[in-house]
Amino acid sequence: MSTSTSALHLSSISIQQLYGLLQPITVPNTSPNAKFTNWSGTFTCSPLAVFEPETELQCELILELARREGRVVRAVGVGHSPSDLACTTGYMLRTTKLDKLLEVHADKRYIIAQAGITLDALHAELTSHGLAMINVGSISDQTLGGIVTTATHGTGIKYGVISTHVMGLSLLLADGSRVFCSPQERPDLFTASICGLGSTGLILTVTLEVEPAFRLKEVQQTFQFHECVRSLDSLITASEHVRFWWFPAADTMRVSSADRTVEPVKPAGSWLWHSLIGFHVVQFLLFVARFILPLNIFIGRFASWLVSTKVIAIDDSFRIFNMECRYPQHTTEWAIPYENTKSCLHDLHDWLMREFSDPNGLRPHFPIEVRFSDSDDIWLSPSNGQKTCWIGIIQYKPYGFEVPYRLLFERFEAILCRHGGRPHWAKAHHLRPETLRRLYPRFDDFTRVLGSVDPRGMFRNEYVERHIFGKTGPGYHNRVFKRHAPSR
Repeated sequence: MSTSTSALHLSSISIQQLYGLLQPITVPNTSPNAKFTNWSGTFTCSPLAVFEPETELQCELILELARREGRVVRAVGVGHSPSDLACTTGYMLRTTKLDKLLEVHADKRYIIAQAGITLDALHAELTSHGLAMINVGSISDQTLGGIVTTATHGTGIKYGVISTHVMGLSLLLADGSRVFCSPQERPDLFTASICGLGSTGLILTVTLEVEPAFRLKEVQQTFQFHECVRSLDSLITASEHVRFWWFPAADTMRVSSADRTVEPVKPAGSWLWHSLIGFHVVQFLLFVARFILPLNIFIGRFASWLVSTKVIAIDDSFRIFNMECRYPQHTTEWAIPYENTKSCLHDLHDWLMREFSDPNGLRPHFPIEVRFSDSDDIWLSPSNGQKTCWIGIIQYKPYGFEVPYRLLFERFEAILCRHGGRPHWAKAHHLRPETLRRLYPRFDDFTRVLGSVDPRGMFRNEYVERHIFGKTGPGYHNRVFKRHAPSR
């Protein structure tokens, strides 16, 4: 786009000119990319149009078109969220070409990056500057903007969700204005946006606190379930970053404990788990278990055995933080107050043992991931006001084929709700404003900010309208964008 064009005031551009200016970044209707399906293949939508901007001016043009036509604009990165958070019947704005590291301030320990950069790419850029993210989740496929707007987390009882490391944001608001917000400048907009579900505005850049590059020394070992729960407090405070992988069928917990170290790199892992056996044989068995459900108990015990040996690894921080998702999956994850962790795990254990002892009971996959985070003051963060335990359950889709999961998730979520559970915003859940308002003391402050910066709802897709504003009807139910799956 020419300099003379960029100097034009947007309001002086005719609708026909807007269409012409946006044509080069509009995905053709005949392209497979004109439709959206999330990474796990569980939600899909057909937006009115899909744009792939490469500049901030192009983003401004998209919003100008949406204002004139009264359309919703939904920003999406790589589509890793296992829910319809990214789905829309309006305009979709893919941020993946807005992916540059713009500024590095190593002496002050912060960087400025475009929101569409993936964490994988950011790790590589930071490494070249001798820097690293302070904490990282289990994967790095997502965009930086995506993890910020959902308050995505890693693990570590003294480490907050990743949004707590955000120092500032530049946003394109619904009225077309570009604003900067931080804890000192427009603090309400900032607090709303660092877990804002993409509904406060389009995140253009993220100012992120980082630290000098570091290695982690991780020790993985297996405990019996009850032994692990009895020692919970001492286990999670003995190291900086602790997480559990629970194999219910084997009644074992795989405990990962990681700390910063200056020891030399020594990559390691369970050979059996990462080999042909660990990947392909397990996936084949999971496929067979679609027809012979009791086989899932054996597979869970087999998988626990594959990773049963003690393993010590030393590597760059993000390589230790990350793990392989292995197969597409259905998943749900909830956050509970840390003080409820032991009682919640015992209730989940009792429930699963009843399922296993029932010939017609449910046969879940593995593992159940258990992680921890420090409290924060972000309005919609699941860790708001409380040290937190995160518990996530999955059902794999071997070779992409569907598996039963809905009843399993309903029973799981009922137990988490009894223990004060708050859902991970990127994952599918059933809660509506009346319940969320009880869980989040600043919920009304969040909706107040949305009303002030986006009164017409340009950034409110069906997910936001349903969960934040309580809209109902055929276009707003939980499964409006759901791909077909077995009902059980």
